[in-house]
Amino acid sequence: MKDDIAILGAGVIGASWAALFLAAGHRVRVSDLAPDTERRTRDYIAGAWPVLQRLGHTDGDPDAVSFHADPAAAVEGAGFVQESVPERLEIKHTLYARIESALAPGTVVASSASGLTLTEMQAGWQDPAPLVLGHPFNPPHLIPLVEVMGNDRTGLGMVERAEQVYAAAGKVTIRVNREVPGHVANRLQAALWREAIHLVTTGVASVEDVDKAVWAGPGLRWAAMGPTMLFHLGAGPGGLAEFCDRYADSFHRWWEDLGDPRLDAQRAASLVDGVTLAAGSQDQSALAERRDALIAAMLEATAPLRDRSE
Repeated sequence: MKDDIAILGAGVIGASWAALFLAAGHRVRVSDLAPDTERRTRDYIAGAWPVLQRLGHTDGDPDAVSFHADPAAAVEGAGFVQESVPERLEIKHTLYARIESALAPGTVVASSASGLTLTEMQAGWQDPAPLVLGHPFNPPHLIPLVEVMGNDRTGLGMVERAEQVYAAAGKVTIRVNREVPGHVANRLQAALWREAIHLVTTGVASVEDVDKAVWAGPGLRWAAMGPTMLFHLGAGPGGLAEFCDRYADSFHRWWEDLGDPRLDAQRAASLVDGVTLAAGSQDQSALAERRDALIAAMLEATAPLRDRSE
């Protein structure tokens, strides 16, 4: 039987993790202070389950989940802990102090933190050896990526253990080798969105058309390969060396003209107006359902090719 997994924090991220680990065949132990945690989490699992089954997670049991008011009780006997409580250091530090003595030897505690650094979070431990970064992308039960990081205070083998647990659940991991705010993928997202905001607020294109330029254009290629490998292919037999030689001046010109906007009230309002217009009659729930259906369809369609490339 696979290890029990504790989920600490059952918001959107935590509930999605719970659904994934259940579908991967684990028993899951959930802890969250919200009074309606069990109902919300079970509803989320039920909604995610058909998609997870379609994606090949057919060995799990959606009812192999228990709920615990005390996070220390949730982690007792768990072989792996995924922490997804709100991104405030005082909340995380308080939680770590409550669970540290209840952890079994060798148990990994992986934090879903997107904005806080591992060093900042380690300050809440007497011995931070169990703690690693395990940052997913929303929703974790669909998006494969997890960014994993340890440092010189992380226990021996903890990062590797986290990677094994994630891989067994179908995740794709990358190693973050040096601590920077936002890790890797969020910084890439931030760079793209900064220019998207600049294009909108300087009148180059609408919110809807900038978004369309991504999903109907380079976004399709990025779903297949990363930007550097794609540019390696973009110049033909000469590869990346030829691409750099051919397009360096163009990229220098574009980089020099990129915007550096700030999310002030005026810009934020302009973006809100634009995304409201683009959404039309679709509410948040309908948009999320469409997003998840598209992601699941892409994962299903590309799975045979991904398997062949490994």
